[in-house]
Amino acid sequence: MSSAPTIYAVRRQIKAMGSDQFEIGVFRPESAGSEARMLLRQWDGETLMRSVPWLRLQNRDGWNIYIRPNGEHELNLVDDLTAEAVGAMKAAGFRPAVIAKTSPGNYQVWVKHGEQLERRTSTAAARALAEKFGGDKGAADWRHFGRLAGFCNRKPRYQDVDTGLYPFVRLIEAEGAVYPEASRFVADIRRELEERSLARRRGNVQNARVGPETARTIDEFRADPRYCGDGNRIDLAWAIYALSHGAAQEEVAAAIRSRDLSKKGNGRRQDEYVERTLRQAERRIEMDLGR
Repeated sequence: MSSAPTIYAVRRQIKAMGSDQFEIGVFRPESAGSEARMLLRQWDGETLMRSVPWLRLQNRDGWNIYIRPNGEHELNLVDDLTAEAVGAMKAAGFRPAVIAKTSPGNYQVWVKHGEQLERRTSTAAARALAEKFGGDKGAADWRHFGRLAGFCNRKPRYQDVDTGLYPFVRLIEAEGAVYPEASRFVADIRRELEERSLARRRGNVQNARVGPETARTIDEFRADPRYCGDGNRIDLAWAIYALSHGAAQEEVAAAIRSRDLSKKGNGRRQDEYVERTLRQAERRIEMDLGR
């Protein structure tokens, strides 16, 4: 099959996203006899275009192809939308910069704010957009992957039982424009974050919430029976959760230290434990993909 449609779709998508550098995730889910694997590449647009033939080979061999801007950026992904929800976004002044149909009846969009957002603000904006338009809240954070158009969605549930084929991720629109409501919306997000920050400074760090008010505290994780009171499991699970929702490492570290870590040893060993937990959480987040 000709590579021209894929090249055309990729070029249009990255131009509309407008980032200088991209992070490409080449992901293979668990299959018989093998574990899930992720290959990460950091490329500029020119390198990405040269790499399309290699990405096509990986996709043909069962790997899914994802994209996100590298580093902090001006975009947010809204995942798992219906066509009606995309229409509602446009009508409300949130016209996406990129619209991709990722599977039958499912859409992903990238919205462009017109300014680079720091992580916490970007995560809060992503969650607010998901809540407002019915997107996937689990995919709402500052660094989530979206699918790269022009490649197959290799999730097994989308395979055609008759032909064995998978649906292509189709680029529906790629205007690349900042949405009309951007300035007002971002200002509202920043005001809400500042109000929460002021409220948090009046309380204590272990009860501080990260992200929107629906986010969970570390104490809620400690009370969750699934972790059986295992402090190490709780610390790692909450670190993954908090960092992926835009919390600063310093905030997460302080929350972990809010329990008694004396069993870890002296102060230096306790610091090493906290740092190790943060590193493990960051590695786990690297495997967190868009849909």
